Amino acid sequence: MLVILAVGCAPPRGGYHTIQKGQTLYQIARTYQVDPDRLARINRIGDPTRLAIGDRLFIPGATRTLAVRSTVSAAKSTAPKPTARATPPPAKPMKPSASLKPAPARPVKKEVPKQQPYKSGGKPPGAQKGLFQWPVKGKVIKSYGSRPYSATGKGIEIAVRAKSKVKSAAAGKVIYSGNGIPGYGNLIIVQHGDSLYSVYGFNQKNLVAAGTFVSQGQEIALSGIPPSGGVPRLYFEARVGKNPVNPIFYLP
Repeated sequence: MLVILAVGCAPPRGGYHTIQKGQTLYQIARTYQVDPDRLARINRIGDPTRLAIGDRLFIPGATRTLAVRSTVSAAKSTAPKPTARATPPPAKPMKPSASLKPAPARPVKKEVPKQQPYKSGGKPPGAQKGLFQWPVKGKVIKSYGSRPYSATGKGIEIAVRAKSKVKSAAAGKVIYSGNGIPGYGNLIIVQHGDSLYSVYGFNQKNLVAAGTFVSQGQEIALSGIPPSGGVPRLYFEARVGKNPVNPIFYLP
């Protein structure tokens, strides 16, 4: 019985991966063969598109560090670094190797400037009118940059009937599909090219999983209502790298 209890209370086995330029949570999870949603939960990551270079992710089951291919070209920006930083669980000591060093028992917390709302409003470099199609047909009831700012105050909100079909604004790869980010309900993030993303929130139901490739106009979710209540609507956001931008520059 004591042996069983000791095993049940033992810390998870694994190692740490230091995030390098251009690496995404999905690509790291794929390289280590770990479910992306599980990796985000274990490391308490709210928004998988806001990883910071130099952060360390705890990788369950890892015995050595692996080379992760860079898939995102970091966009130049003067915006402050994100406030959310992964707080990995303690790892059970592993045999030291040339590629993986044991993590310190008490990592030093770095002071990070308070995140401010992104208020550029200008046309993003390389933005093309009509690159996106409207994900739903409805009235825009909250425009980009509307006050007050909130967790979902960096996109637009479109009023639609509940269970309306939500379609991908452009072809790309689903890098997140879940409900682990507070304020968004069921959320989908699609990556288009190297640094352009589209975000779909307040869904009643997600119809595609992370890792799925979708075409423009493909049905990816059914619309719902915000977690805080209100009329049915879709939250839609565009991002260049880590920065939210006005999606109107990409819509027809």
